[in-house]
Amino acid sequence: MVVVGGGVVGLAIAWELVRSGRDVRLVDPEPASGATHAAAGMIAPISEQRLTEPALHAAAEASAAAYPAFLDGVPGGGGCGFEGVDTLLLAVDDADRRALDDIAARHPGEVEQVGLREARRLEPLLGPRVVAARRVQEHRVDPRALAAALQGALADRVVRARVVGLLPADADADAGAVTGVRLADGTTICADEVVVASGLGAADLPGMPFAPPLRPVHGDILRLEAPAGLRPFLTRTVRAHVRGSRVYLVPRLDGTVVIGATQREHGGAGVSAGGVYELLRDAVAVIPAVAELTLLETTARPRPVTPDNAPLLGRAAPGLLVATGFGRHGVMLAPLAAQAVAQLAEGRTPSLADPFRPDRFS
Repeated sequence: MVVVGGGVVGLAIAWELVRSGRDVRLVDPEPASGATHAAAGMIAPISEQRLTEPALHAAAEASAAAYPAFLDGVPGGGGCGFEGVDTLLLAVDDADRRALDDIAARHPGEVEQVGLREARRLEPLLGPRVVAARRVQEHRVDPRALAAALQGALADRVVRARVVGLLPADADADAGAVTGVRLADGTTICADEVVVASGLGAADLPGMPFAPPLRPVHGDILRLEAPAGLRPFLTRTVRAHVRGSRVYLVPRLDGTVVIGATQREHGGAGVSAGGVYELLRDAVAVIPAVAELTLLETTARPRPVTPDNAPLLGRAAPGLLVATGFGRHGVMLAPLAAQAVAQLAEGRTPSLADPFRPDRFS
């Protein structure tokens, strides 16, 4: 089998296929250099849910539950920063407080109300503008460490090359059938199954039997470092509603903090000065000490997003499986995508993937 695309979804799929006994090649000129490189790594099916995405929420819960076993099966998976700590949800005004109440109402028994004194005991650096707090049990992982572990596990199965097209079957085969990939140097790799997991690259890949309806949604994200006197800066993920905007802060074990993330569909592909300003403004509103951190890195990457914000996951033609369009949920849904593709390759249809059929927009 050939997996096209080396983001966290493609890497997870390739490794799951290897574990199931398949001969696999993953093809990508720069694995884990796209949205995976920028991602914060929150595994947050509750705090990430939108009202219009019930099928996506069910898939996210299943994928989050599968994460520990998934990482156990990856050599070095124990060093990927996976932690099952609570997320602190915060509000800075009455409208933001109502947003937290709405989240709690959608998930009775799973979102705990926290008094402000308790919230400040949990996170002493919270600022005076915080007026409400909730707590939910969620997880996080370090996507860069996870991608590195998966690449190490795949070893020489990773082909650093660019796929320029899918190979069609001969005239006697099923219409649209795929038998491999063509690389930029003119060589080909034949395979009984091809998995296209190349994010936005799937939209214009020659040989695709349909045009995946993907659009780029750019996200700015920041990485900062806390000075020794402010460590640990945070002990849990903080997600805040700030005058209708949202910001999150994800601590890492090495003293860095990830702050994100904007969503914009217009403008250039680089880091937006306005986006950096908005993230820092909102983060400081919740935790004023953010102003004392060292800014290490600003990153922007386009996320592949579909019209209904759910992924394209399933069979597109004989010999062709598709796993793209994960938007901001690639890290969270990687174990589910890997399991689904492995089952599809065996001729089974995973029920959780049915709402994400690639042909649903046809």
